[in-house]
Amino acid sequence: MKGKNIVLGVTGGIAAYKAADLCSRLIKAGAHVDVVMTKHATSFINPLTFQTLSGNPVVVEQFETPTGWELAHISLSQKADLFAVVPATANMIGKMANGIADDFLSTAILATTAPVMVAPAMNTKMFEHPAVQENMETLRRRGVLVLDTAEGRLACGDIGKGKLLDVEEIVFAMEKSLTKTDFSGVSLTITAGPTAAAIDPVRLITNRSTGKMGFELAKQASQRGARVDLIARTCPKSLQSVVNWIPIETTSDMAEAVASSFQHTDGLIMAAAPLDYQPNRVEKEKIKKGDGALQLTLVRTVDILRTTPRKAGQVVIGFAAESQNLIENAKKKCEEKALDLVVANDISRADIGFGSEENQVALVDLDGVESLPKMTKASVADCILDRFLRIRESK
Repeated sequence: MKGKNIVLGVTGGIAAYKAADLCSRLIKAGAHVDVVMTKHATSFINPLTFQTLSGNPVVVEQFETPTGWELAHISLSQKADLFAVVPATANMIGKMANGIADDFLSTAILATTAPVMVAPAMNTKMFEHPAVQENMETLRRRGVLVLDTAEGRLACGDIGKGKLLDVEEIVFAMEKSLTKTDFSGVSLTITAGPTAAAIDPVRLITNRSTGKMGFELAKQASQRGARVDLIARTCPKSLQSVVNWIPIETTSDMAEAVASSFQHTDGLIMAAAPLDYQPNRVEKEKIKKGDGALQLTLVRTVDILRTTPRKAGQVVIGFAAESQNLIENAKKKCEEKALDLVVANDISRADIGFGSEENQVALVDLDGVESLPKMTKASVADCILDRFLRIRESK
């Protein structure tokens, strides 16, 4: 999103307030946002809100000329990397499908050559009406990305389809539309987060991993065109519609899921933090608190990277989360487990440890070490995926 020019069209529906959240997220992601509102949209949210969030004038009227801004709808349309209408009412979808240009927004949409996206939001009966469905299908045939709607209780009280998608899902779709698709035709098995092992029906053993790095890898790979099997205890809602989430609990569960998935994918990126040890037995009843110490006997879990079968041409990338001797341990792991690459990160640092938004890693293989600067986990994910493609090409 960084440096991209997004034109955000806001139309007159109750979901217009969610466009403010969308605008804010795009700005935080580094995009430049220009907002165009229909006159009806101003009945639901004030243009000043978007002007404050975007830092740019907001256009409503067809013939107004904002001070210090390019003239007319043509300039706006030509500068866009993406033109998104959020929310898109039945009225605006009908105008777009039939080439009607009777206000600034509909005129600007006709004038743009940028990719166009619409996120519908309306009453269930309106959404299901044949005319609306036909108009959306017309737009799809013309190359417009028409997002789906969520299902649930609408503002009018009806229950069904027609709700605006969650803003997080809309951002994901926008990012994907602006991302190179160099992973088209590639399938990946990606693991993320911790595993857990039960002690009794109440207690369990796990670790501090949040899964953020693995989730970013799954997100970026999907946006770049890959088909992704995501193996994890949990999965962010925004990913559930774009990856094949395989839920697991224990390290044994993960090992079985990885072995099954990796039979039909091109690569494995083992970003998860599976438990190395688990209790040797699980008590059937809750262990009652006593006066003395509680002793647990832990046994070794399966080593997933060492035991997963591989085929010729498949790429295997592992992670080494270390608190000491980072590079030495990563090289040892790479050699002992016959990995194509190890992503090594220092978990002793609070600014790049578990749960942080940023990371600083070294990409280690048998030929050397590539140390990356501190960056967001999304950027780290892209660097890892870039390296994946180079490794795959060399096999």
